Amino acid sequence: MTEPNTLLYYLKRSTEFLEKKGIPNPRIDAEWLLSDLLNLPRIKLYSQFEMPLSPKEIETYRERIVERSKKKPVAYITGKKGFHKYDFYVNKHTLIPRPETEELVDWFYKDSKNIFSEIQNPKILDLCTGSGCIAVSLSRLIPQAEIWATDISNDALEVAKTNDEKVIPHGTRQIHFLESDLFKNISPDLKFHAIVSNPPYIPSEEKKDIMEDVLNFEPHLALFVDDFKIFHSHLLQGALSHLVIGGILALETHPDFAEWIMEEGKKIGYSEGEIKNDSSHKQRFVVLKK
Repeated sequence: MTEPNTLLYYLKRSTEFLEKKGIPNPRIDAEWLLSDLLNLPRIKLYSQFEMPLSPKEIETYRERIVERSKKKPVAYITGKKGFHKYDFYVNKHTLIPRPETEELVDWFYKDSKNIFSEIQNPKILDLCTGSGCIAVSLSRLIPQAEIWATDISNDALEVAKTNDEKVIPHGTRQIHFLESDLFKNISPDLKFHAIVSNPPYIPSEEKKDIMEDVLNFEPHLALFVDDFKIFHSHLLQGALSHLVIGGILALETHPDFAEWIMEEGKKIGYSEGEIKNDSSHKQRFVVLKK
């Protein structure tokens, strides 16, 4: 008997295969991989169940499903991840953008009119930019701003540049990209009205608790810190010296360390601060003012 070649047949088979391999959301992942392959919105698959797949599409889909069965994240298989209004290009050199970081961008943008109420062309730094999701999103949301983006990894910066130049429609201003270990290569004279950052913040000792999808595929340089307090002390001090008076530092961080960051920040010279919860009610964001 000839094997069916319909979309629904391969979707069902792929879901069953991923389920046997212990993938947490097999049907959703199977749908994402297929919708991306066919360049169809995922919801449109439901009206195309009887659509025949070509031999090439079947072969490519099988390859993608096998990759996912080995715990490779869907975003690394498709090469993109939705963030804010756009699909961002991602690869093994960058973290996959998270909903929490999207919340940080949303909050910062909504508050930007208050933050920059008397500043015509604010300077904003995205420290540890990775894929550039913060910098590129803010450059489109706040087109009058001058955006800088830094990362210790040149490979990550190349991804961020690709997102700025090719993937995301151009804003009115170019982003300034700079390879730098925190503030090491940033001129002491360069000051910012705001520094926004999703730096590495998972203590190395927590690796044992991290999902295989993350631990085996995402860059450890962007995820883990050997000593949280030493790393963030350098970050807080560097940010303080590169902020104008009244400037703010907005950090995504580990919920267990939010209170410490607040206390440490005030200890070294920030005038005030606030801890903000994410949508899961965890203390995920710290905002400090110079």
